[in-house]
Amino acid sequence: MRVVALISGGKDSCYNMMQCVAAGHQIVALANLRPAENTGQTDELDSYMYQTVGHHAIDLYADALDLPLYRGFIKGTSVNTGRVYTACQEDEVEDLYQLMKLVKDKEGVEGVSVGAILSDYQRIRVEDVCRRLNLQPLAYLWHWNQEILLKEMISSNIQAIIIKVAAFGLDPDKHLGKTLGEMEPILLELSEKYGVHVCGEGGEYETFTLDCPLFKKKIVVDSAEVVVHSADAFAPVAYLHFLKLHLENKQEESSGTFVVSSCSCEISCTDDDIFPSSAEYEPQKNVPIIWKTLKHNSLDFTKTFENSGKSLSGYQWFSGITAHFLPSKDKNAQDAAQEAFSSLRANLTSEGLKLKDIILVHLYMKSMKDFSVINSVYGTEFGLCPPARVCVETLLPDGVLFCIDCLAHKYDMATDDVVHDEKLVMHVQSISHWAPASIGPYSQSIKVGDILYCAGQIALVPCTMQLVSGGIQREAGVSLRHVERVLQAMSQKTALHHVITASCYVTDSKSIPIARSMWQKKLRECKKVEDSEMHNDETPVCGLLAVVVISHLPRDAAIEWHVVAVVDDPLQRKHFAMKMLSEGFQIECESVESSSASCASISVRLSLISPSTSHLDLDGPLQDLVAIFKQAVDKLSEDCSASPLSFRAFFKEDVFDAETLQKGLQEYLEKYLEEKTPALILVPVVDLPGKDVIHITCWLS
Repeated sequence: MRVVALISGGKDSCYNMMQCVAAGHQIVALANLRPAENTGQTDELDSYMYQTVGHHAIDLYADALDLPLYRGFIKGTSVNTGRVYTACQEDEVEDLYQLMKLVKDKEGVEGVSVGAILSDYQRIRVEDVCRRLNLQPLAYLWHWNQEILLKEMISSNIQAIIIKVAAFGLDPDKHLGKTLGEMEPILLELSEKYGVHVCGEGGEYETFTLDCPLFKKKIVVDSAEVVVHSADAFAPVAYLHFLKLHLENKQEESSGTFVVSSCSCEISCTDDDIFPSSAEYEPQKNVPIIWKTLKHNSLDFTKTFENSGKSLSGYQWFSGITAHFLPSKDKNAQDAAQEAFSSLRANLTSEGLKLKDIILVHLYMKSMKDFSVINSVYGTEFGLCPPARVCVETLLPDGVLFCIDCLAHKYDMATDDVVHDEKLVMHVQSISHWAPASIGPYSQSIKVGDILYCAGQIALVPCTMQLVSGGIQREAGVSLRHVERVLQAMSQKTALHHVITASCYVTDSKSIPIARSMWQKKLRECKKVEDSEMHNDETPVCGLLAVVVISHLPRDAAIEWHVVAVVDDPLQRKHFAMKMLSEGFQIECESVESSSASCASISVRLSLISPSTSHLDLDGPLQDLVAIFKQAVDKLSEDCSASPLSFRAFFKEDVFDAETLQKGLQEYLEKYLEEKTPALILVPVVDLPGKDVIHITCWLS
């Protein structure tokens, strides 16, 4: 695509341009904002958004690249400094908007190169400008390991010098004017000793690029002076003010060609030996079960609307929101979707909630062919910070377009004077090498208190947004790596062993053992890292995993992972397990409680142990299943105030009559749990592991 590069003159914006070119994009223009001449601050402006030191040399930088340069003045200030940016006329972000609008009109650009590495503040604001102008942000350096990134910049022949220092251990007399190569060992040492960001992401230093493989000519500094901004004894702040510069021609072979490190987006899975071959997996032959109760094929289990009570910390689960649609009728799919959202809004309103209070949505679709229509309606319902979302196609009854269930959170300040749990939203829309951009109406993750609610992840290659090739094993690894990266970006020390509940959706029964093996492999890797850092031999209590087979996933993916994690100490979690027999069935129940006791998850599996064509009674096993679930809830409530909010029943569609199942489960849940009855969610699936016929997952908060 045609791209404008936002440049400051520094190494990051320069290396991101190189990444854009390596990805096949064409840089057609440069854009830069400088201090307004009437501010009196001719060198450096106190800005949250822009690096302005060295801006006098930007015209020469553009000449070196031989590209048109668009410049604007920073007239605004940092007015709207919140986590979500909304347009505010006096804010310096609007100066960027006007500049980008001009470049788009003049150059017909479709993308914007931005050198953000860690700053959510900058990324969110650039993404807002791009969203309003329908431009695609390209931030290939986002969340790269800084030590590796610095090494790659140096090895890619970026000749950049330090032009500002502002950190303990950086000395204006010694370090200003030094190249990145000369500074690398010093920066690594300062990082080790004092936690200095190796790439200067904490404002420790700024750079100016004199040459790189994209430059047609190189910049030479003839003279410069040191300006001391603050003569602090421990961390003096000073910068270089260029007095005289000129351009020099480069030798033919040193310009125009360059190598950036091979893209890390597509990992290779070489340790095939640890994965069971899918050919070895023998799906269970479906033995027809004849139930004593009669089937009611005409009834529709999706017509009921249930929601849980509200937990002490303000959580509530809503289920059974259904879009009914028969093509022969007058209304179209869009009308059906809008009606379902009206129903959801009404139910939220009755509980004093709004759509913006939803933090997690499960969207179960009858057919992925309707995805674009549903998504367009869905997108209009949620604002700038949409909830995290899981979307799969499964075996819904005829006449149903989709079913939604969702978790909402609103802390009631009137009932408690404790500071309420802050809601943090990660909605990264920039293309990068980090994890897939959120190009749809969903956030990658939402954190409330110590809990992280993630969106479902499929194996898209982040820099191309295309599905990775190489089969299920590759997809399982890449998609689970996305999960790990999102967790880490939301909370630095968070890893897979902080997951408390996980669902894995696959489209083929043969993928079940591969998904489970990949999960175990990644958990072992986490444990190795943890052990090497903590020097302990204890085993963390990991989250409960449910693997289910559904009919279809977005983008024809073979696997999708969905997790909820807790920033806690997995070594201090409580785990509880029990099993029982019930009329030809086995029931196995497990629960995991977070070390902070803020939440828990329960898993209950019903499996057929003596296949028989004789008439089986569903009533007994369902009652036992809910009774064992109640025991798990009671066990947790001894020291955890979390309430059961959702009771998600994945059931084999060819085994059960959904109506009978729903009536039985609802009756026993209300009998055993009374006012603590969770929202019942029935999900018909193609298959479950082994001899399982039902797998319940429950979230408690």
